[in-house]
Amino acid sequence: MRFYRAKHNFTCGVDLHTRTMYLCILDRDGEPVLLKNLPATPTAFLRAVQPYRDDLAVGVECIFTWYWLADLCRKEGITFVLGHALYMKAIGGAKVKNDRVDAYKIACLLQSGMLPMAYDYPPEMRSTRDLLRRRLHLVRIRGQLLAHIQNSHYQYCLPAPAGKLICKANREGVAEVFTDPSARKSVEVDFEVVRTLDEQIRTLELYLARQAKQHDSFAYHLLRSIPGVGRILTLTLLYEIHDIARFERVQDFISYARLIRPRKESAGKSYGPSGGKIGNVHLKWAFSEASVLFLARNPEGKKLMARLERKHPKKKALAVLSHKLGRAVWHMLHRRKPFDPKRFYAAA
Repeated sequence: MRFYRAKHNFTCGVDLHTRTMYLCILDRDGEPVLLKNLPATPTAFLRAVQPYRDDLAVGVECIFTWYWLADLCRKEGITFVLGHALYMKAIGGAKVKNDRVDAYKIACLLQSGMLPMAYDYPPEMRSTRDLLRRRLHLVRIRGQLLAHIQNSHYQYCLPAPAGKLICKANREGVAEVFTDPSARKSVEVDFEVVRTLDEQIRTLELYLARQAKQHDSFAYHLLRSIPGVGRILTLTLLYEIHDIARFERVQDFISYARLIRPRKESAGKSYGPSGGKIGNVHLKWAFSEASVLFLARNPEGKKLMARLERKHPKKKALAVLSHKLGRAVWHMLHRRKPFDPKRFYAAA
């Protein structure tokens, strides 16, 4: 957990919503100099903070509306601090909770150096990262539609399709096996939506690959050197990590990627795992997929997996392999060198 420690003459806590925002500005002594509810617009914000801009820090909780305010502060030269929503227990655990109280608490946390920081992703690559996440959403919708077609066969006690429906060649004649007109129409509609999604996903993937080569072509090719890591996993790693320099230690990166199981301990007693939802879920998914694909057509990787399975159950062995791949990615990006199989297997 990182805290913002710098001191400023004025600290501003913003309880931000889609249409409104509540501002609380404290002076160096912690006394409120402004408590005001405003429309969530750049003009209203700049007008309100104008008398205090000489040495001002703005703190905002990490919710989905923070993009425009972060970009505005960066453009105007105002210090912006993004608060980690899951760590800010003082906000959600209050006895009295409203916009004014929330803004005041954010300002107090920021002034005292106790505001837990989230990563303020710069705008240059942020929209492309969001587009990559949108692609994953479309892929999951396509998977649900294909699963519905498969389940429809079982509902009517029909033989399952001969091959995987993700392949276009295996979709011929699938809808015609349904004798009921409504059931056949349902499957045909599913296939039509899947066809549209196939086109959109393919177009997105080509666009994202071009964007990645423009943003950081060298890192893109470094990540492609990992066995089993293809274009989509490379894009996910590249855009979710963004800048490896923000992780000073490999342990920080492993924790951010959810590749460890932190535990709660007190007075020598352990209370089980903790913080499972803190970190980047997209990196967790990418490394989980990479660990499985790493074993495909990789004899050395299978030997490593066999050694791990002698010590751990298969599920934990895959988690250990994901952890090792995460450490390898951190070292690769820091050293700016491609994947080294000899070094990886020797360390493993």
